[in-house]
Parts: sequence; C-alpha cells; structure tokens
Amino acid sequence: MGSKSGEGYSPRTEERQPETAPFPPPRGAIYRARLRKGAASATPRYGLVGAWGLLIIIFSILAPSTFPTALNFETMFSTGSVLLILCLGILPSLTAGEIDLSFAGIFGLAAIIVAYTNVNLHIPIVVCLVIGVTAGGLVGVVNAVLTVWVGIPSLIITLGMGSLLSGLALGVTSLPIAGVSNALVAAASTRFLGFELVFFYAVAATGVLWYVYRFTPLGRNLFFVGAGREVARLSGLPVRPLAGGTLIFGGLVAGLAGALLVGTQGSADPTAGPTYLLPAFAGAFLGSTAITPGRFNPLGAFVAVFFLQTGTQGLELLGLSGWVDQAFYGASLIAAVVVARLGRRP
Repeated sequence: MGSKSGEGYSPRTEERQPETAPFPPPRGAIYRARLRKGAASATPRYGLVGAWGLLIIIFSILAPSTFPTALNFETMFSTGSVLLILCLGILPSLTAGEIDLSFAGIFGLAAIIVAYTNVNLHIPIVVCLVIGVTAGGLVGVVNAVLTVWVGIPSLIITLGMGSLLSGLALGVTSLPIAGVSNALVAAASTRFLGFELVFFYAVAATGVLWYVYRFTPLGRNLFFVGAGREVARLSGLPVRPLAGGTLIFGGLVAGLAGALLVGTQGSADPTAGPTYLLPAFAGAFLGSTAITPGRFNPLGAFVAVFFLQTGTQGLELLGLSGWVDQAFYGASLIAAVVVARLGRRP
C-alpha cells in the first residue's frame, strides 16, 4: 500500500521531533548588552555631572596654584548658594508652564528693603526680613492674579513687573547700603565645616524641593499642569491655584534670597537684581538636561548652578573677568535649550 509507513515513516519518530529554537546568547553578550543599555541611559542623566568634573580638571591644570585649593572651593560653593536658592524659586513656575521674569527685580528690591529699613530706619533686623520677604510674596500675588485669573501672559506681566521693581530699587537709593545688622551677617556667613551657612540652607532647600517633586501629589500635579492645562483641568486638577501658587512661591523665595544676599555681603546694591536674571534661567534650563532629562528638577539645578559657578570662577582666575560671566551664562543657556530640543526628537 502506498502509505507513509511503507516509506519508512514513523509516527512515533515524528512526535519526538522537538521544535527548533535558537540557542540562548552567551552570558557575556547579555552582560555587554546590559552595560551598553545602562551607559546609554546614564549618559543624558549624568552627562552634566561628568562635564562639571571635566571642567574642574581643566581649570586645575590651567591654574594649579589657585583653582584646586580648599579656599577656592569653599568660596565657590558659598558664592553660588544664593543663586541656587533663587534658581530653585523659579523651578515650580517653569514646571507649571509659567515664565517668571520678575524674580530678579523682586530679589533686588527685597535686598534694598531689608538693608534700608535696618540701616536707615533702624528697624530690628527680624522685622526687616519679614517686610522684605512679604513684599516678594505680595508681588507674586499680583503676578498670579494678572496672569492666571485675568489671563495676561506671564511673560508680559513679569517682564514689566521686573523692570518696575528694578526701577523702584534705584528709586529708594542709587548707592549701596552698608552696615547691616551683624545678626543677619552671622546667620548667613558664619562658616561651618569651611562653608558659609547659606550653602547649607541651599542644600536643605534643594532636598525639600526634590522630595516635593519626587514623592508628593503636588509635585506630580505641577508636571501635569505644565504638560497640558486643559487635560489637567478635565482630570479634576485645580489648575489656576496650582499655576498661581508657583508665582507666589517664586516671589517669596526671591525675597528670601535677597535677604540672604544682604547677609552674605553685609550690604545691598540696588543694581544687583538684574544681574541674576540670566544666571538663574541658565541654571534652571541647564539643570533640566541632567538627572531627570526633559524636566526641571532640583538636583539638576544644583549641579547646573555649581557647574556655572565653576566655569565663571575658573575663567576669572585665569584673568578673564568682567564680560566673561555673562558670556558664559549666555552660552550655557543656549546650549541647554539646544540639547533639550534635540533630546525631544525621535
């Protein structure tokens, strides 16, 4: 018969045939693939940290007698702490999709208010601090009302407000005010472990804001509002209070930073405020390329601010002073925006 059995066919043999499967890759290949994947994910997260370390090495080679010293690093971290606090103050508003350009004006005016009321009007320093910080919060309230509830773009309102406040600071006095209470100077400039106390305030503020961003509903809600307000509103989030609250928070922090600046310098300069506008934005945007790429985040801002401080201080030690600060901040801001834009491409 022309059956399969007559041709040597064995059903049992066919049933025993295993399905062919590819051999598993060697264990070494798996490890190498994992390492490549880990390196690829770590590069954008910690690239700025690596660039900061490389910058330190370069300046240590170029200025071996002045840059790699304990005194230089202590000064660098202490000097950049006020800028870091100011930068942290604008992160929530940027996260929620608002651009606050008034914080530098609030910062400068608060410093003048604290110094003027204490030195010229002889008001106790604690009351002066309350007045300065409260003034910053009130400006934040005005910004929030006009931006969130009236509907005027924050860029326009805060740009005009910042210019107004800078003019008011010069209207109060056109000359620096010295002789601020020693209690404020001690609270900001007393050294502990080689660093001024303001550095530890900045570290604490970074940790608190990181915790809020990472572990609280408030932090997640700010990201939702910034990603899409209409979707956030339809999801039941209080969009207006959240967005407005970030502007108020920014005003309060800017006022506090202004008071700390007075404490670190022992004086107040009416022209100091606008000079912090570009560095703070550079720190915020450059920080959004690190640790949590694509998002404004406190740890990234911490690295970015001291990366910028390292660059400017190193260049000044090499004899490039005056114009180099603004040039370095501007170049860093452009680089941060370009990197962030390229990182969003598929």
